[in-house]
Amino acid sequence: MKRCFIIAAGDRDCYIPPILQDDYVIAADRGFELCGEMGIKPDLAVGDWDSLESPPEGCSVVNLPVEKDDTDTLAAIKIGLDKGYDEFHILFGAGGKRVDHTLANIQCLLYLSKRGKTGYLYFKESVITAVTNGFLRFLNNVQGDLAIFAADGTAHGVYEKGLKYSLDNADVSCDFPIGVSNSFTGQESEISVRDGSLYIVFPKEVFPCDRSQL
Repeated sequence: MKRCFIIAAGDRDCYIPPILQDDYVIAADRGFELCGEMGIKPDLAVGDWDSLESPPEGCSVVNLPVEKDDTDTLAAIKIGLDKGYDEFHILFGAGGKRVDHTLANIQCLLYLSKRGKTGYLYFKESVITAVTNGFLRFLNNVQGDLAIFAADGTAHGVYEKGLKYSLDNADVSCDFPIGVSNSFTGQESEISVRDGSLYIVFPKEVFPCDRSQL
């Protein structure tokens, strides 16, 4: 998949996966400042610059109005989609002074999933992704805890296989956290949902070996 990295402006205490030469990097507003601090060179800066004194210099810029429906992060994602990117990695998109921005970025994962694309939001020790009418697989050599949550109403036909606790064609609702605190067991594992969407939280040390829509 073509990968696009979105650099937001939340906590700096965030796991940073390797950014490869062919990856496209978009700084969202004050994320441009964090790029400088972290030694990340963005290809594009997007924002209304309410967090910076002026639009950044040194890369291409897209200016957004202050009064708008899209967050700076979602605007950056839409630009990445228009450029043909399939997989999005949101860095520094959690924590900070604004919990609403963290929740908004989690919703952006669902926005991508419902459009057949992939998104990951990175925290200090964990990663969140969303799956819609599809599955996520992990290899048998991974360890740690993971969790699933219904992302959009009730998720139907949910399976968890190869984990400490299993689900078999279950309905998972967004008002009951039945999928919290599960664990890898040293077997190949799979989480799938037939009808609906799930948020899946897993450790930063592991990564899905396969994912697709059903």
